[in-house]
Amino acid sequence: LHPVRMPKSAIRLRYTWAMGGLAAVLFGVEVLTGAMLMLYYRPVPEHAYGDIVDLAEQVPFGIVREVHRWGAHLMVIAVWLHMLRVFLTGSYKPPREFNWVIGVLLLVLTMFLSFTGYLLPWDQLALWATTVGTNMAAAVPLLGHEGPSSASLGWFDAGNDVRFLLLGGRSVGAHALLRFYVLHCVLVPLAMAALLAVHFWRIRRDGGMSGPADAAGPDLPS
Repeated sequence: LHPVRMPKSAIRLRYTWAMGGLAAVLFGVEVLTGAMLMLYYRPVPEHAYGDIVDLAEQVPFGIVREVHRWGAHLMVIAVWLHMLRVFLTGSYKPPREFNWVIGVLLLVLTMFLSFTGYLLPWDQLALWATTVGTNMAAAVPLLGHEGPSSASLGWFDAGNDVRFLLLGGRSVGAHALLRFYVLHCVLVPLAMAALLAVHFWRIRRDGGMSGPADAAGPDLPS
């Protein structure tokens, strides 16, 4: 008796859980709902929190904000599960090592996109979470004034390191809110869109989606 071989499409779906595609769809949802939220949100301390409250209580279809928030959580989970699947199935190996690097960059940008969006509601939780996160940035080696070797090199201090660059000052304030808004709504999404285009192009160039070599057989790229 010969073993029954599953169709390629079935094997691929089984071993990807469609997490990569789901993450891309959720990114599209975030872009669409984020653009709608930009119509009502003002990135200034005097109005930011009030605008978030109005989006939930006054603005028609205010549920868009909740869709955006929960979509962000789901996107982070989907990206992490996708990276875990790629790692466990060895799909980062040649000829896909370049696309693995692109995927790691997309993971970093996804986390940074989530971090920059955390400040925008401008409540106490957002304020202190951003304070903790940017204080960690101050301890980054070479780039933060509190990081290893930073003091001996003398390149940066509290007024020009990566923390100061993120906040536009020495504490979380109006400059930080504006910078996080621009990063969250413009710069990071554009960078992610460009990397996603390269990512999907490389998937096709490398032979399509991959699965475990022992399950895929000789006619399915591993």
